[in-house]
Amino acid sequence: MAQKKSARSTLENAEEIALLASPTRIDLIDTLEALGGEASVAELAAQLGRPADGLYYHLRQLAAGGLIVEEDGPQGRRYRARVHGERLRLRYRPGATANAKAVERVAASVLRIAGRDFAHALSDPDAVVEGELRELWASRSKGWVGRAELAEINRLLLRLMKLLHRPRAANRDRLLALSWIVAPLDAKPARRTAREAE
Repeated sequence: MAQKKSARSTLENAEEIALLASPTRIDLIDTLEALGGEASVAELAAQLGRPADGLYYHLRQLAAGGLIVEEDGPQGRRYRARVHGERLRLRYRPGATANAKAVERVAASVLRIAGRDFAHALSDPDAVVEGELRELWASRSKGWVGRAELAEINRLLLRLMKLLHRPRAANRDRLLALSWIVAPLDAKPARRTAREAE
């Protein structure tokens, strides 16, 4: 049975979704969630390997759009997830809609981040590329599925998301990114040969 998510953790408005068309902003949201849903700009910058100065603009944009919360406290300015313990999710409205255009831009940014992450990891000679602890993998698969297989694919993807959306712990010390695109394709009819046409 599908889990009902809080409306506050689901983005449908094209203007809100468009805020995530920046790879930096997607990275900030993902990193904030990976850090337990709350962090300072210094903590975010350290995890991203970027100077804090370059993150303030994006953090302000995310906060102004309501995608994160910016708070001043006794330990300085902190940023926290919109809904604690829940990942932001996009609701798709396919067709010629502003929502679909915004979602398409976010997907393109996700793929740019994935390419950058993969290239960076591939340059590390210690990256694990075989066996059950493999951590570097790029692939594309295309195949025919029925309703049962499609349901299983979705169950497995949700399971992967749950595995990744757990707080850091002593036995969970490796930060990992997983990106994917699932899209139905138009099946092309088989072409007839000249002999079959006779």
